[in-house]
Amino acid sequence: MNATGLAAESGMQPATALALYIHLPWCVRKCPYCDFNSHRAPDDLPVAETVGALMADLDRDLDDYPSLRHRRIGSVFFGGGTPSLFPPAAIADILAGANARLAFSDDAEVTLEANPGTTERGRFVGYREGGVNRVSLGVQSFDDAMLQRLGRIHGRAEALQAAAEVHAAGIPELNLDLMYALPQQDLDGATADVEQAIALAPTHLSHYQLTLEPHTEFAARPPVLPDDDLAFTMMEACQQRLAAAGFRHYETSAYAREGHACRHNLTYWRFGDYLGIGAGAHGKLTIDGVARRRWKHRHPRHWLQHAGSAAGIGGDDAVAAVDLPFEFAMNALRLHEGFTLAQFTATTGLPAAAIGETLRRADARGLLEREGERIFASERGRRFLNDLLTLFLP
Repeated sequence: MNATGLAAESGMQPATALALYIHLPWCVRKCPYCDFNSHRAPDDLPVAETVGALMADLDRDLDDYPSLRHRRIGSVFFGGGTPSLFPPAAIADILAGANARLAFSDDAEVTLEANPGTTERGRFVGYREGGVNRVSLGVQSFDDAMLQRLGRIHGRAEALQAAAEVHAAGIPELNLDLMYALPQQDLDGATADVEQAIALAPTHLSHYQLTLEPHTEFAARPPVLPDDDLAFTMMEACQQRLAAAGFRHYETSAYAREGHACRHNLTYWRFGDYLGIGAGAHGKLTIDGVARRRWKHRHPRHWLQHAGSAAGIGGDDAVAAVDLPFEFAMNALRLHEGFTLAQFTATTGLPAAAIGETLRRADARGLLEREGERIFASERGRRFLNDLLTLFLP
């Protein structure tokens, strides 16, 4: 599909919709590659305390920015951490509490991240009854040896069972998270993971390269990873298999069947507005025409004690006008649909001339393509995306 067709796909998130991100930071154990704000869960998981704190956190945002009360929630995303550590009743209570404060769209997309090693039999039925209509399973690989090297708590059998239970529960949307270029992985192993994923009939796949992030166990003790050439070959081979199976590559690491792009993530990539509640959660809001970023205190215990008060807020800053082109491009150019100059002006408040020279420089280096009014990364630009984005820095 060309860029124009992608932009017109039905079911994508409207530009004016408000998204809600809910962070549940606890895991059974920390994976050695993970740099997210995740923490080992206490023996007595503070379920009721967390539900109350999330509502207090949301109330504080709405009190500080009352204009948000007039906007509808188009998508909700429970991220972590491992949200599936929380029982269905707690997820249902959180959704009901949020909906009592902000109206949800009739077709709101509600995603729950789940670890195959934490999902008890029958639990997905409870999540569906509580309002979840999309599950993202953190599979990463179907190879038991790879999963052990990644420090995952599940194996191949648990991943297959979890996917089957999502389908059996009648949850219509299933995303599978997969990584490639894993420790000691070869090309056959990478493509076998993708082929197994396709066989599980997901509507969406997230497929991304393992990277060694600072301040992680893998950064301190790096495993042996495939070299850059092999990693690139893996990526191309997997892309070909996904395309042949009917998955459209619509974002750098995202593939979807027609009509099943992740609406919540599209809000991020289109520089839309989203609330973030929970320990370490980030939000981006347009208030009185000014883009603001608000984030919450990272440490779960501190956040639990102070949610709803000023002490629970880690920061709240207006995005400087000089930084808006980069912030916009960093998201929009990950999408194969790219953007229009009208979208740039509508979401940043800046005139198209603000990025005129940057676009000319990117065009000269062969990093951009144009189709009608749409501007998007060329094949070269997607391969060297960081170089393209650097041109938008102030």
